Amino acid sequence: MDFISGEVLYINKPLNWTSFTLVRKLRNKLCRKLGVSKLKVGHAGTLDPLATGVMIICTGKKTKLIETFQYQTKEYIATVKLGATTPSFDLETDIDATYPTEHITKDLVEQKLKEFIGEIQQVPPTYSACKVDGKRAYEFAREGQEIELKPKLLVIDEIELLDYSFPEIKVRVVCSKGTYIRALARDIGTALDSGAHLTALERTRIGEVTLDQCINGEQIEEFVNALIIE
Repeated sequence: MDFISGEVLYINKPLNWTSFTLVRKLRNKLCRKLGVSKLKVGHAGTLDPLATGVMIICTGKKTKLIETFQYQTKEYIATVKLGATTPSFDLETDIDATYPTEHITKDLVEQKLKEFIGEIQQVPPTYSACKVDGKRAYEFAREGQEIELKPKLLVIDEIELLDYSFPEIKVRVVCSKGTYIRALARDIGTALDSGAHLTALERTRIGEVTLDQCINGEQIEEFVNALIIE
């Protein structure tokens, strides 16, 4: 493999790793293997630390393909807990409010999920990398400052209820670039006249790249050590 001219790798990001951690670890291992001090490495689509799943990593001249990969459709499996919210819309922060859930049924969930299919306007999470006046939104959030984020147009191609284990539901989502599944969890809670937050997330596909094609991120060192380098 020729990582300087460019390669594309599919990696399953481990839980609690940032996307940058994955890129940094891979770059360090490859540089050591290649005997070089620098190597261009980038990823096509960030995953939150509490999410796992498909990440496409490009090296060398193949980093020019990153934008193409970013615009491809993505698929996720999300576990959402109903009846409570958190400031980050996931488990990064503690529960800040609880809501009634007695009225929620499986039929109601399935009915409300259908309303998200197609073009929707979504307000990004405050705990996100969206920029406001040149500063990341999560920086304001961690400083306790309130900011207003503008809604973004995106597309939900498919949304399917996979499991109803009240108060948790598991849904499969096929969506466009820029979709925050944490924000979708928030919006599902609102649609149900309750609250909700994300408790687990796995990205199962980017374009035609699926999890079964991915290298385990925790085995990067073994993978690199076994490579035949050109």
